[in-house]
Amino acid sequence: MKKFIHDFEVTRNHHITRDYFALYLKCPESLPEILPGQFAEVLVSNSASTYLRRPFSIYDVDIEKNELSMLIKKVGNGTAALSNLKPGDTLNLVYPLGNSFSLPSGGKALLIGGGVGIAPMLLLSKLMNAKGFASDVLIGGRTSADIIEPEKYLPYGNVYVTTDDGSVGEKGLVTQHSLFSGQISDYSAVYACGPDPMMKAVARVAATHNIPCEISLENTMACGIGACLCCVVETVEGNKTTCIEGPVFNTLTLKI
Repeated sequence: MKKFIHDFEVTRNHHITRDYFALYLKCPESLPEILPGQFAEVLVSNSASTYLRRPFSIYDVDIEKNELSMLIKKVGNGTAALSNLKPGDTLNLVYPLGNSFSLPSGGKALLIGGGVGIAPMLLLSKLMNAKGFASDVLIGGRTSADIIEPEKYLPYGNVYVTTDDGSVGEKGLVTQHSLFSGQISDYSAVYACGPDPMMKAVARVAATHNIPCEISLENTMACGIGACLCCVVETVEGNKTTCIEGPVFNTLTLKI
């Protein structure tokens, strides 16, 4: 798939909670096809201490507005600088990068996102709905402040929530949700993105029930084109770059 470098105009910086925000960006040209799971490398020019581009999943795409969005959590100087952008500012993106999720062979799919890892699940739920596949979305977080915009997924499937402290939804980890204890065998495919321990736990449960499972890795990716090799992941077929051959992997191919 062809890659592009464009200077996007910030149309909105939506601060959702203290730590999470969504940047809405308008492209100067017609947006190319962007698939669920793909990401962009962002040049953070308003942070003197941020030298390398930062990778972010593409959250949503609005073809009519020629606009895409990225869901971001403030964790350091680079993301803090991005949180200060205002409408009219410019942001340089290399995109769309990486591979994408595959569609299930049939039946109902379970989409799982932990914290900011929920971002790629929005486009995936939209695509599945458009292709006639049913899906449920399970959003997990430490507290209610980590459950980001669950209403966005409601048009495309059932939405379930779990938090470590029980402040919203069921209490516990995502794999402790009642969907796993009572309905997991009803799903024909599982997709997940979030913290490594969460994705490993999801992968183990899916493997136990012989359910195909794909996860989107959140490795550090400085270049996005396979040159720096800082995102290498060990697979059963040898080492692979997350930014080129991922970020989406079938869990059976990973050594986890």
